[in-house]
Amino acid sequence: MIRSELLQAIAAENPELRPDEVEQVVSIFFDEIARRLAEGGRVELRGFGAFSTRAREARTGRNPRTGEAVDVPSKRVPYFKPGKEMRERLNAD
Repeated sequence: MIRSELLQAIAAENPELRPDEVEQVVSIFFDEIARRLAEGGRVELRGFGAFSTRAREARTGRNPRTGEAVDVPSKRVPYFKPGKEMRERLNAD
């Protein structure tokens, strides 16, 4: 699902909301998750999963075009751990 599909699904389930209100709700939702992760926090959505960040150490990488060694600095990357209910729904047979 992409953002526009999410907006359409929310609008379909909430016809009382104008399209710009749906867009604002979705934007606030994603902005708050991103802000919390940028602060080093964790976001947990019960039944869905938890978003957090993990540290990646600095390393030497390779430029795929030239094969030249490139220094890659340390950084934080987003991480998602699905919740128990999500795993059960994905593996229901």
